[in-house]
Amino acid sequence: MTVTLIPASVKLAELERIWRDQVAVKLDPAARDGVEAAHAMVRKAADGSDAVYGVNTGFGKLASVKIAPEDTETLQRNLILSHCCGVGEPLDIATTRLMMALKLLSLGRGASGVRWDLIELIEGMLAKSVTPVVPSQGSVGASGDLAPLAHMAAVMIGAGDAIYEGKTLPGGEALAKAGLTPVVLGPKEGLALINGTQFSTACALAGLFSAWRNAASSIVTSSLSTDAIMGSTAPLVDEIHTLRGHPGQINVARAMRDLMTGSEIRESHREGDTRVQDPYCIRCQPQVTGAAMDLLRFAGQTLEIEANAVTDNPLVLKEDGRIVSGGNFHAEPVAFAADQIALAVAEIGAIAQRRVALMVDPTLSHDLPPFLTPEPGLNSGLMIAEVTTAALMSENKHLANPCSTDSTPTSANQEDHVSMAAHGARRLARMNANLSYILGVELICAAQGVEFRAPLKTSPGLLNVLKSVRSDIPTVKEDRYMAPDLAKAAELVTGGTLVDAANLSGFVVGEAA
Repeated sequence: MTVTLIPASVKLAELERIWRDQVAVKLDPAARDGVEAAHAMVRKAADGSDAVYGVNTGFGKLASVKIAPEDTETLQRNLILSHCCGVGEPLDIATTRLMMALKLLSLGRGASGVRWDLIELIEGMLAKSVTPVVPSQGSVGASGDLAPLAHMAAVMIGAGDAIYEGKTLPGGEALAKAGLTPVVLGPKEGLALINGTQFSTACALAGLFSAWRNAASSIVTSSLSTDAIMGSTAPLVDEIHTLRGHPGQINVARAMRDLMTGSEIRESHREGDTRVQDPYCIRCQPQVTGAAMDLLRFAGQTLEIEANAVTDNPLVLKEDGRIVSGGNFHAEPVAFAADQIALAVAEIGAIAQRRVALMVDPTLSHDLPPFLTPEPGLNSGLMIAEVTTAALMSENKHLANPCSTDSTPTSANQEDHVSMAAHGARRLARMNANLSYILGVELICAAQGVEFRAPLKTSPGLLNVLKSVRSDIPTVKEDRYMAPDLAKAAELVTGGTLVDAANLSGFVVGEAA
């Protein structure tokens, strides 16, 4: 399956499909004329006598150095090789492919001045699954994601390393095995490949998609937790939320009401319950999760714009016949979006952790056994699973500190304010992994708690969720080696099983439910 992308028109749903399903991607052929017209302008400038940054000059602080026409190819190749300074763990394959698709979208706008050949090579690499090895550290988010994108471009010229058929090979060898031919870079083409925000944006989008699935899953786990502790559904009535007016809050309350409808557990304590109000982690779930989802939607709007943007430099303004230097490579919008996603992830985890703590505490759980084990004392039950959630929650709080407010001068003070979008976006993968474990532990605890309410049953919707849980994770009747259970529960969250079981697939990032 190949997805055809129309530059400037791609939606989040298409980008998520590219990331999750690793489909092949190509640009709409209608973009070709604009791309080639811009390239003709760059070629003309390269042969001219006027200095044009990145076309016939050096780069950064060396922009005043004029380059002879016969040295153009060497200039661009040197640029790529010298900028391959990434370090650290390689970016995962799915996000690397998304980064490449974003680079296609940017080049396809016809403002970068590259040949269509470069676009065809990236398309071929995606189709044949030749994935550059891109070290994840080394970008400060301006002047673009230089080091990570240089590692991508290195494979395109036959250098660097790439993964092909499960093996890491020299870039040129990987291309050859896939039947692809490296390019020799012409004027500005190396600069067009490495200038841009595609690494930061791809990481932020991956963080957004994971965060949204975690958020939707938290609606399921929080509903099950509410029934486990015999919580009230009165705080979910629609009028409360419409009086405030926030869409996310309204959506979450509605979804929880629908999920909990028909619960025998809920009906059993409508009368005579001595508790007047539940703790905030139960009572304020729509307000917290809904606010987080609104924040994710806002970040998604920013990232959708950025995904369709031209972010290299200089830019070819075909209508005016000019090549103009600017600063679209500065990833400040992405940095802000990444920080917003981080806040949402941290808060979803913070309130979920309190629900876990509530369920294992016999003084707060409304008669559930201590640590949700049938024989407390002899068994510790879910005592340390709750401690693990506390550790992960604390780690995410630290990681949620803003990255966008940091900056440091680079490149001999030419690039004197940078966005730090790259590591701001990269951290989201770690935060989302932590959150999926917190929600997985909540799922185990809530399932255990609901089962302790037998012979009363939870709602039909949540019984379907419980069935999915028990197909992978048996009831905890006595102490056992728990780590595999936590991993399976986290996979139920990240894999979308909970969302599907609860019929919440209508919650789509970027769209109102």
